[in-house]
Amino acid sequence: MWLALLMALVSGIAMAFQGSLNSALGKIIGLLQATLVVHLTATLTVIILLFTPLSDGSLSKLLHCPWYLWLGGLIGVLITYGVVASIPRVGVALATTAIIVGQVSTALLIDHFGLFGMDKMPFTWWKAAGLVLLAAGARLMLN
Repeated sequence: MWLALLMALVSGIAMAFQGSLNSALGKIIGLLQATLVVHLTATLTVIILLFTPLSDGSLSKLLHCPWYLWLGGLIGVLITYGVVASIPRVGVALATTAIIVGQVSTALLIDHFGLFGMDKMPFTWWKAAGLVLLAAGARLMLN
């Protein structure tokens, strides 16, 4: 469990850097152009990684996936564009805070209902309190 949390923490750190870098790129070449470059470089990286020991899956099973599991790429474009567009306007900290509030709120719903094949993890009053405190912290960031 601790390793998974550490990986999530490192991912969060990387997301702050990524958002900043993508936004800086967007200022120079444009929002959609930066979104394209980000996804092209990500695609090239994944293609290279497919030929390493990190690859343990099988693309042959792709057509057996439910249709909604194909939406991740589309959502990734929307996320990247939203980050590239929002950070220059409100700053890295505030944009990241809004992103986290949105992520946690949605994640609580996905967990509670077990959407997309995820294990159900019931919503509790402790989680509600955490969400309220998170939102309150986000509100404080607006000042």
